Amino acid sequence: CAFRVCLIAFSWHEMRRYQLNCYHYGAVIDVCAKTCMWTRALQFFSDMMKRKIESSTIAVNAAISACGRSCEWEKASQLHGMMAQSVLEINGTTFSATMDACSRGGKWEEGRKQHRRQQSSP
Repeated sequence: CAFRVCLIAFSWHEMRRYQLNCYHYGAVIDVCAKTCMWTRALQFFSDMMKRKIESSTIAVNAAISACGRSCEWEKASQLHGMMAQSVLEINGTTFSATMDACSRGGKWEEGRKQHRRQQSSP
C-alpha cells in the first residue's frame, strides 16, 4: 500500500532526526489524500504548520484536495486564501481542488468567489 510505504519512509526520516521539509510533508499529504485518508492528510498539514515548516504549492494543493474529499469546503477555502496572501503560486490545480471541495460541500459559489478574488489581485 502506498500509504504504508510513504508513512514508513516519513517516520524513518523523523526518527533519524533528519530535517523534514515541505516536500516530505507534501508527499505524505498527497498519498493520504489519494488513499482516502483525508483526516490524516489534514493532520500532517497541521503538523507541518505547527512546526513552522515553509509550505509549498504542492503541499497546500494536496491539503485542499484532502479537504474536498472530506467535505471540508471551508478549510479548503481558507487554505486557498492563505495561498493568495503568501508567496506560493496559485495554479490550475489549486483552483480545481478548491472548486471541487466547495462543490462537494454544496458551496460552488464560494469557489468562484476565490477565483474572482485571485483574478482581481495585482
